[in-house]
Amino acid sequence: MCALYQQGKYILRINLHGGIVSNRLFSNREKAETWKLYDRIIRVDQAGELGADRIYAGQMFVLGKTEVGPTIQHMWDQEKFHLKTFNEFITKYRARPTILSPVWNIAGFVLGAGTAMLGKEAAMACTVAVEESISEHYNQQLRTLLAEGENNENINSTHSELLATIKQFRDEEMEHHDIGLDLNAEKAPAFSLLKSTIQLGCGAAIWLSERV
Repeated sequence: MCALYQQGKYILRINLHGGIVSNRLFSNREKAETWKLYDRIIRVDQAGELGADRIYAGQMFVLGKTEVGPTIQHMWDQEKFHLKTFNEFITKYRARPTILSPVWNIAGFVLGAGTAMLGKEAAMACTVAVEESISEHYNQQLRTLLAEGENNENINSTHSELLATIKQFRDEEMEHHDIGLDLNAEKAPAFSLLKSTIQLGCGAAIWLSERV
């Protein structure tokens, strides 16, 4: 017969004669929680990059032949790579994709095309709002992963790969944000209202995609 005894951060299994049988129980539980974190990060980031890809597709549909077309194409090409990377992560790490992908597919295109129909400035306001939300979300994930790395001795190559990928993509999203500002996003009609409304939707999409 065995009993459990917590010593520091370990849970030890001790038999009635006092011998330690195993200290694996806590480590296995810790590993499971870490992989749940990875699964949630990959799921929500794949969903976010899908939405961003479709937003730029909508913008290109409306503005592709205007003077901002090449700039939108540049940002879209980076988003395509982001989406490709997280699609590969879904398969590589057997993460569960969100069931809301069809919704984000349509919603993203409608948002991109709809704001673009209001003009170049409104399209760039959409870019600023979305990329700011994504960048803040990526920053929060980086803080979480860094804290996990400090407190968990079971960190592996997956952890390092996610950190490096999210850092790179965060920087590129901020580049898109700055491009939007340079292209007069703040001159869009009702910029503050448009930005806050889009970011409210982004926040809801992130919350839902993390869970379902």
